[in-house]
Amino acid sequence: MTKVDRGVVRLLGRLEISGEFPAHLRGRPVLVAANHIGMFDPFVLIAACDRIGLPPKFMLTAGLLDAPVLGNALRASGHLRVDRGKANVAEAFDRAVDALRTARSPLLVYPEGRVSREPGLWPERGKTGVARMALSGNVPVVTISQWGAHEAVYWGTEVVSGWSDVKPLLVSSLRSIVSPRVFKVHFGGEVDLSDLSASRPGDAMRAHTRIMRAITADLVTLRADEPDVPRFYDPTRPTDSKSPWRPVSS
Repeated sequence: MTKVDRGVVRLLGRLEISGEFPAHLRGRPVLVAANHIGMFDPFVLIAACDRIGLPPKFMLTAGLLDAPVLGNALRASGHLRVDRGKANVAEAFDRAVDALRTARSPLLVYPEGRVSREPGLWPERGKTGVARMALSGNVPVVTISQWGAHEAVYWGTEVVSGWSDVKPLLVSSLRSIVSPRVFKVHFGGEVDLSDLSASRPGDAMRAHTRIMRAITADLVTLRADEPDVPRFYDPTRPTDSKSPWRPVSS
């Protein structure tokens, strides 16, 4: 699956990696928190992690893990399941924390929980789940900031009911093959959460704030020539959200 992923990413664009993954965290439990900019960015992140020798695992929705063929492969690869909006979300949280404590490969997570709908594609507010996992499991957090993957494939639609829903995805993908995109991925440093505790009220939000600000700070550099809104226009992506992390100058 990783080999296929690398091939797809090469087909649609060129991968540029900056920064480094902390050497002392290799082979140890670690949460890798990234911004979510498009439907194609998981492919880019897997390719980037693979290039530096870090095969990541994801927290995936039940729909993906229950899919025929693909679901079997994803489950066998060790990705973690989460059923959104169901009572066993708390169960998934506990499973993730337990798995993290003994993991030897990073768990890649999106603190935002969905592709950003902010007009400028800055990170959304997100939720404290990643921060709570880090504090509960005493697991370090490393950030990834990325830019460019949003140009490869349109956002599309949340429900595919016919050809009209699939067509924008295929057309945008073909355009990327003809005119390859540049996928920028920056590995940031470890976020310092050493003074925070899972048992202290408010610390989960403090940890979440630090994680999101670290992601945004590196994103500013990656998109220095697009400081306000993306040059690339995706007519299918909703823009009904606001980002509390958006740089003041943007």
